[in-house]
Amino acid sequence: MRNGQLKPGYNVQIAVNSEYITGVEVFSNRNDHGTLEPFLRQLEKKHGKKYSKVTADAGYESMDNYLYLEENGQMSFIKPANHEQAKTKKFKSQIGRAENMCYDEKRDCYICAEGRTLSLKRESEDRKSRYGVMISHYRCENCSECPRRPECCQAADKEKQKEIRVRKLLKEKRARSEANITTEEGVFLRLCRSIQVEGAFGLLKNDFGFRRFLSTGKTNVRTELFLLAMGFNLKKLWKKRENGRLKTHLSTVKTG
Repeated sequence: MRNGQLKPGYNVQIAVNSEYITGVEVFSNRNDHGTLEPFLRQLEKKHGKKYSKVTADAGYESMDNYLYLEENGQMSFIKPANHEQAKTKKFKSQIGRAENMCYDEKRDCYICAEGRTLSLKRESEDRKSRYGVMISHYRCENCSECPRRPECCQAADKEKQKEIRVRKLLKEKRARSEANITTEEGVFLRLCRSIQVEGAFGLLKNDFGFRRFLSTGKTNVRTELFLLAMGFNLKKLWKKRENGRLKTHLSTVKTG
């Protein structure tokens, strides 16, 4: 609160479809990516069906979320965490990143900016993942007298060889999601997500003037959020009826 006080905080999640709030939940988890799977499970349980396509911003990207959606038969339109960053000149100039090195698939090794080889040394299990995802460790054969070492390697020990860790499965799933969001449908879904989800939060905060929950405890806060969502949906229904837009979506993908 910046005044010496501590207040309970919650990570509020909403799902929006056809301009209506179709689900709400409150989490103690401060990271968005940890809320996606339990929220989708709750929506599936409440609705009796699941969404075939899930659109979310970069905060929801994780290896486990990609694998959960694939396992559950849901198409991922999650924006990769490095989607915008990878376009920048600064990102492309970071020669020490695996993304900016050449990968030799046949030899399973990376080639750095100086043409030196980083070979696979070992693999370890990612303990943060419940799917048993493996991490591949690559190490440069020889970094001695490399003129670009200061740009490439952050290790304080000058005798230590450059190492990179790669989650190959994450790289594969991220590339697939990147391909999905850059299609015409993907661009459309991301645009709708931005307008509808951010718009719903904006309306609740600014038009409804709701800036802080009046109670504490997840059950009470969830009830408040549910009542807010009901008010939002009733207002949306009334406006759509007045404008002759009942049973319509915000817009549709343009074809032809």
